[in-house]
Amino acid sequence: MDPALVFGFWGVAALLVCTPGADWAYAVTAGLGGRTLLPSIGGILFGYLVVVIAVAVGLGALVAANPVLLDVLTVGGALYLLWLGISGLTRSATPIAAQTGTATGGSSSVASFLRGAGVSGFNPKGLLVLVALVPQFTTAHGGWAPAAQMLMLGGLFVATCAVVYLTVAVLARRLLAARPRGTVVMARVSAIAMTLIGVALLAERVAQAF
Repeated sequence: MDPALVFGFWGVAALLVCTPGADWAYAVTAGLGGRTLLPSIGGILFGYLVVVIAVAVGLGALVAANPVLLDVLTVGGALYLLWLGISGLTRSATPIAAQTGTATGGSSSVASFLRGAGVSGFNPKGLLVLVALVPQFTTAHGGWAPAAQMLMLGGLFVATCAVVYLTVAVLARRLLAARPRGTVVMARVSAIAMTLIGVALLAERVAQAF
């Protein structure tokens, strides 16, 4: 595969990954929690991996060719972000120091994983990269089949997400672990961010409809 196409895609994808959004807000929330970060971040990566495979097998082209399907996915993602954000605002915020002594059951890890998968699986930014951007950096001329090229580019995107979001979560935990009040404030800010992103996505779709 042409290295120029790979680096060109990675440059655009990295800029999008480094732009704060729903994934960032959830990564910060995971960092502020008392449990291990891996289920939450792993869920985000799994959600994107599912989208990568869907794009590679041709579902991405189907979605791109049918705006209604993309609208449905976007609205679903917006409603999911609203649910997460409102849940975060209504849930009592507990500082990290008070959480580290609590037991962490397997169900909690599974729930964190599934929430992360939902955030990324319905994230319009991720869908934009994987459905609209990846096909533009593939070519029918070369030693790699288009599906293999999409899998490789999608894997590069997922790997970039892993580095960025894990760093965000770890920094959130380390910087605020000694500041109990700060963890409460940041948890609220992250919840508000997810809520506002969900509202903005819904408003955008309503405006386009009319």
